[in-house]
Amino acid sequence: MVRKVTLRQVGGSIGATLPKDMADRLHIKAGDDVFAVETEQGILITPYDPTFDEAMAAYRRTASKYRNALRELSK
Repeated sequence: MVRKVTLRQVGGSIGATLPKDMADRLHIKAGDDVFAVETEQGILITPYDPTFDEAMAAYRRTASKYRNALRELSK
């Protein structure tokens, strides 16, 4: 869904107000953290941490190698 959003001056920053129906669909509310990601097409605003996938990939690479150490650390 594409919606026009007006940017407003908020102190020294610029803020955007999301329509209520869009915020409800994304399960975000006032005070939640979202991530602004610069892409070739523009700005992507997402409630999901874009670095999480990288962290999980790193975990998967090392999890089997250090399985016993991770098991001991979890105790």
